[in-house]
Parts: sequence; structure tokens; C-alpha cells
Amino acid sequence: MTLDASSLKVVQAAGPVRKRTDRSPLASIGLHGALVIASVISVFPVFWVFITSLKPDARAVEPTPRLFNESSVDNYTRILSGDKGNFLAWFGNSVVIALLTTVIAVFLSATTGYAASRFRFPGKRSLMMSFLLVQMFPFAVLIVPLYNILIALGLNGSTFGLVLVYCTTAVPFCTYMLKGYFDTVPSDIDEAGRVDGLSPFGVFWRLIMPLAKPGLAVTSFYAFLTAWGEVAFASAFLSAADESKTLAVGLQVFVQQNRTEWGHLAAASILVAIPAIVVFYLVQRFLVTGLASGAVKG
Repeated sequence: MTLDASSLKVVQAAGPVRKRTDRSPLASIGLHGALVIASVISVFPVFWVFITSLKPDARAVEPTPRLFNESSVDNYTRILSGDKGNFLAWFGNSVVIALLTTVIAVFLSATTGYAASRFRFPGKRSLMMSFLLVQMFPFAVLIVPLYNILIALGLNGSTFGLVLVYCTTAVPFCTYMLKGYFDTVPSDIDEAGRVDGLSPFGVFWRLIMPLAKPGLAVTSFYAFLTAWGEVAFASAFLSAADESKTLAVGLQVFVQQNRTEWGHLAAASILVAIPAIVVFYLVQRFLVTGLASGAVKG
């Protein structure tokens, strides 16, 4: 049986075939419009706090808000010069406490997470479950037992005591997250390191830690924020002296019994947010880095 070429018909598409990932112009406009609206809603509160920080206290809260009303940088000048509290001392205390918390918490979390990921030991499962259990308790419940522990250790009212308190909050979460991160690192890397004569800690420090930079960046950022903007523990465990306060506690001087200095409070809030933004800028490039990018050569 033979087929005539004339009997074969080529069916041509009436138009170009649209892929599933292609969007129509109307859908694209709607998507970008929704993104613009979401961005404005997210940025507007921060923008308004900045605008408020430029106004005097009498103009910060008005029945008819105005974008600019007697705007100046006087609030920033008075805060940084020490006319409104010892801001620079608070800033120094917060930096020291946040950095110590970050270093200690990340080191303890990384070593504990690596041990839980690579080794088998009695109580391993119970240990990891206890890390999750600790996260269920609110800060208010932990203040009294932690206060008694610090008194027994003689660390109540000290900077190092507050750092240990913050580590009790940061270490469980960071350990659990890093343990899952180390689980994704091939164990062949550990074996290769031991073949080359490295000790278990040498394998961890020289091989695993460089591969875990994205995970370490996330946990470092979390630990820093845990100590930087916390109020309840800092108010309970630090002495009442003005020079020992942190920034979050020091901002309470702008909230008085009869009135609130909104202009100065907004200016101080902007200054407090700047270090957190800087830390995020320093670690953000690691947040999207591949796990073993460039680590294994074929």
C-alpha cells in the first residue's frame, strides 16, 4: 500500500504556541502592580518613622499629618551629643553584647550541630527534641529561673551574664538549623580529610566550616538580632545604671509617664536599625550561595 504525497496534509498552527510560563500583558501588569503595592506597604512604615524623626516632638503627632513640618536633624544632633540620654554608651554596650552573643552562640551551635549530624551518642534524639522544646517557652516564663541562675553564679547585672542568657535563646534554634545544614554536606568530605591526616576537629574547622558559610551567615544574623533588639531580658538582668543599659532599654527614656517624645524616639529608632542593616548587608551575599559551590572539582 502506497501513500500519495498529495494525500498528506500538513497542519499548521494558527498562531505561535504559548508556553505555560508566558504571561499575557494584562497578567504582567497585574503582577507588577501587586508587587509595587506590596513594596509600598512594606516600606511606608519605615519611611514614616524617618519622616517623624526629622520633626520636633510637638509636630511629630498631629491631627492632620504633614510630610514635612519644621523638619531638621536636631533630634539626631541632641541624641548623639548626649542631651537626651547616654546614647553612645548604650550603643557601645549593645555592640559588645551582640557581638559576644553572636560569636559564642554560633560556635556552640556549629560544634553541637556538627556532632549531632556526624556522630551517634546516647541521648542524641532527646537532645535535639529539647532544643525544639525550649523554643516553645515565652521569654516571660524564663526570666525568673534565669534570674535565679545568674544570682547563683554571681553574674546578675553583668554584661557576660546577659550574653549567656541570650545564648540560651539563640543556641537551640541555631543548632537545629545548622544540624540540618550539615546533614546535606557529603560525609565523603570528612573521610577524605581523615585520610589526609586531619583530626575530627580539623575536618570540622578546615573542611566543613568553609562549606557551611551560607548556614553560618543565617545563624549569625539571627543570633545578632536576638541580642540587638531584645528588651525584656536586658531590663531584668542589667543594672539600673544609665551607663550599663543597652539601646533597646535606653529608648525607654523617651517614653515618659505623661508624654512621649516621638521625634527623639523615631530618630533613636533609625539609629538603632542602622547596625542591623549593615550586618544584613555583610552576610546577604552568603544567603544565596550554593552549599558546595566550587568546593568539589570534577
